[in-house]
Amino acid sequence: MFQLTVLYNHPEDPAAFDKHYDEVHAPLAATIPGLQRYTVSRPGPDADGNQPPYHLVAVLEFESQETFGAGMSGPEGQAAVADLPNFAGAGTTMLTGEATTV
Repeated sequence: MFQLTVLYNHPEDPAAFDKHYDEVHAPLAATIPGLQRYTVSRPGPDADGNQPPYHLVAVLEFESQETFGAGMSGPEGQAAVADLPNFAGAGTTMLTGEATTV
């Protein structure tokens, strides 16, 4: 299994970010060929009430690095990447790598 994990920084307008993510970006990303699983979490405060380091965490899973590369380089993957400036102005961190079950 190969994963793309996207960590979204806290936006200036969380409601606008969430609306765009849920209504536009997530449906775009869900069409990437080879995508096997796509999960999203919105972390809450820690036990002391502190804000989490990220507003949203998305994990996209593919069968292999090759499947990931093909999906992301195709029109659907490119459309999802091109959409990032429309809502993720606070920035993202993207991590890729092999995933194993422990």
